[in-house]
Order: sequence, then structure tokens, then C-alpha cells
Amino acid sequence: MLEARPASIPGLVILATRWFADERGAFSEVYRQDRFFQAGITVSFVQDNQAISRKAGTLRGLHFQKPPAAQAKLVRVTRGSIYDVAVDIRPGSPTYGRWDGITLSAENRLQIFVPAGFAHGYLTLEDDTEVLYKVDAPYTPAAEGGLLWNDPAIGIGWPDLGIEPVIVPRDAALPALADLAPIEEWRL
Repeated sequence: MLEARPASIPGLVILATRWFADERGAFSEVYRQDRFFQAGITVSFVQDNQAISRKAGTLRGLHFQKPPAAQAKLVRVTRGSIYDVAVDIRPGSPTYGRWDGITLSAENRLQIFVPAGFAHGYLTLEDDTEVLYKVDAPYTPAAEGGLLWNDPAIGIGWPDLGIEPVIVPRDAALPALADLAPIEEWRL
């Protein structure tokens, strides 16, 4: 069983799967193509990615890939927790520049579907957090793009962990939304 509910920005979908528990532990079908298709998520995933962040406060993103290698993502956490964020960067979208965020954790077992046309990133809320995500296009270095995680024009409400985020220089130097060249293939 799959429960799918829209987030505040059209295209983003929060997903919960049913878990079955007994004395051995628990089991769930975290991805089943026919049920995802019924929920309106009709992409075909081609690659699984796994990221482990050792320290709470690790910030990854905000990333995307440009067409023709644009990626939709299905994100979940298997250990620890993250604050997951997606920013609408589709030119002409009524929600252009808006963001939505959700806490994903091993405990709440939620997933988020992020379609192409969004910049995506997350902040780890615990040490030793493990994130798994499926994508519908292979990683292509030449298609990489990104958006500045703390652009004041977007105003993402990242959780305050009382520490400076751990962020690589490459992500800290990404452009602000105002400096991002429009990706016309995503124009609505």
C-alpha cells in the first residue's frame, strides 16, 4: 500500500509506504512501479545513489541536472534524519523560486519525489545519516547545475542546529536564483 500526498508546490509528492512488523522486525515495499504509476509518478528510475554524512549539519546542494540529462529523484533516509528541500526553478511556473521542505528520517520512513525542474538539497540533522535516492537519468557531469543554499531571495528556513553547516566550497559558490540562467526546456 502506498499513500501519496502533494506537497505545497505542484509536482513534489510526499510518500508513505505500509510497513509490516512482527517479532523479526519490519518489511515494506518502498518502491513498486505499478503503485507509483497509480500515484502519478510515471518516471522510470535508472540509477540508485547512496550518501553517508558523518556529521550533523552537513549540507548537500542545492543541485540539479540540466536537460537532456535532467533528473527526477525519489529520496528516503535509512539511518538518521535530514531536512530535505526542493526549490522550483521552472521558468514561468507560478511557484518559481518557492521552496518546500520536509524532515525525512529512518524513523518516519517518508519519501519525497522531486521532479526535474527543481533544485534539491538537504541538511543532515544527525551524525551518521544515510540517504538513498533513485534517479531517472544517469549522473552526467556536464549537465550539473546548482543554486546557492542560503540565497536570501529564496529564504529557505533551514533548521538551526546551533552550528555552521558543513558545506563543500563548490556548493558554497553556487549562483543565486537571480543569477541562474533560465532553463527554457522547463518553461511552463
